[in-house]
Amino acid sequence: MNINSVVDYLNKTNGYDVPTGYYAHIQEWEDWWKGYHKPFHDFKESGYDGKTIKRKIYSLKMGKKVCEDWASILLNEKTEVVIDGKKNNDFINSVFELNTFWQSANELVEKTFYSGTGAFVLRFEGLKLSGEKALGSKDTKIRMEYLSALNIVPLSVKYGKIVDVAFVSDVMHEGKNYVYVETHVLKGTGYVISNQYFKKEAGSLNPIPLPDGMIEEFSTKSDIPLFSIIKPNIVNTIDGSNGLGMSVFANSIDNLQGVDLCYNNFNRDFKLGGKKVFLNDSLTTTTESGEKITPDDTAQQLFIQFGDDFIDKNGSNNLIQEFNPSLRVQENIDGLQAQLDYLSFKCGFGTKHYQFNAGAIITATQYVGDKQELMQNASKNYIVVERALKVLIKAILWAGKNICGIDLDENPEIKVNFDDSYIIDTESELLSMQQDVASGLIRPEIYLAKKYGATEKEALKMMPAASTTVEDNPFDQALKNIEPPTANTTVIDTAENVTGKSLNGAQTQSLIAILSQYSAGELTLGQAINVISISIGITKDEAKKIIEGAE
Repeated sequence: MNINSVVDYLNKTNGYDVPTGYYAHIQEWEDWWKGYHKPFHDFKESGYDGKTIKRKIYSLKMGKKVCEDWASILLNEKTEVVIDGKKNNDFINSVFELNTFWQSANELVEKTFYSGTGAFVLRFEGLKLSGEKALGSKDTKIRMEYLSALNIVPLSVKYGKIVDVAFVSDVMHEGKNYVYVETHVLKGTGYVISNQYFKKEAGSLNPIPLPDGMIEEFSTKSDIPLFSIIKPNIVNTIDGSNGLGMSVFANSIDNLQGVDLCYNNFNRDFKLGGKKVFLNDSLTTTTESGEKITPDDTAQQLFIQFGDDFIDKNGSNNLIQEFNPSLRVQENIDGLQAQLDYLSFKCGFGTKHYQFNAGAIITATQYVGDKQELMQNASKNYIVVERALKVLIKAILWAGKNICGIDLDENPEIKVNFDDSYIIDTESELLSMQQDVASGLIRPEIYLAKKYGATEKEALKMMPAASTTVEDNPFDQALKNIEPPTANTTVIDTAENVTGKSLNGAQTQSLIAILSQYSAGELTLGQAINVISISIGITKDEAKKIIEGAE
């Protein structure tokens, strides 16, 4: 598909003035992602006979590897989406399963990081048009398309956000190639979605009727977009982007070239480094046709003829001289490793992401220290991935309620849990949060939400006697009805004797609140032990001793 021809068509038919120059950058990034950029990887050499020989540089294809690694870090099999309400959660999971979401979304993140922009686009099977509005049923299937920047044409951009857009898809049907263009334009009453179909003939686009079952145009009557845009969280330094993002290696093309030059030299040294044997002409046999035959036809590639006179480096005239070129293995390895370090640094991984030193032993502290830059950049990119997923989920819930007619909550709390154990010591982070709970710096439900990947509302429900809202925290309710800490010196003395440390004000109040609930029968012994253990940061055995001492 030639995206420029689609943009030209949209400009002519709709009076737009969308520029096309930026797509040349995207096409170059796509070349590097595929590992072959013709202006760089193809070159010519002149032979000793004056003939020109076409060569191709060996490529390590690191552009794709960089994007694969970012996709693996940001969206993998351990990424979770938690949505308030079982019905909402089940519906989203059913749509995700229908569209093989996690695999396809991971692929989209990879394409986004090479092309600069990606889009999740909702489409529907089984719609009917009622006036301007599309109507579906519970049998309507919500489909998803995953498109990279070469399939996205921004039409309106406000405050850096793509508002109106055209999505372009290649379609093959019965062996024939078509182009499908779907535009989303926000008007007074909401988004208007229109569909167009084209047949590709001799490089041009010819409009044809839409396939059966496809609606030409309908209004959603809502300002909620049925698409979600994702871009790497880096500032675009290229003019004329028209709202599109920039490849993660856009400023690292020189480094990709450096890697391939070193890799090419490495391979060429091995290819050209075979044994050479210089053979005196007198040792060859000439056939009737004038062809010269060496003594060993099976290894003829080892022999190079020379004249009658050959003086070696010692001044001797030998009939056979052997030469073994140096392969320069270590020099090539060092050069390639240096180029990989530069590339890794420029693409946000830090300098040691690509290391071929598997035999080295490092400590956990050193490992985390080496990953500091990757941790910072991953956290930055989690922001855009999380935002894109939340926009997508809200669009699916809206469509489920308003198009499919299912009773769903359009605005539930949504939490995205990323698997960052590759770059962050999760156990250490939870231990640190536990200490913050014990010090009264954060609420226990925040710790539970982090540990179990839940929303704060769900974490509160895990806690004993918890209500359904964050504002009705059970600790806060208990504190309203208890005596000041000075009236509970026995409890405080018992706790400090058991733990061997002094409790601060927040810890004391939490302890008294929990014991009050236990005494009133609102907590079981096991529940009281667990909550005291988390709140004060002590063992369960110590918590049990405190309860027994207070009874």
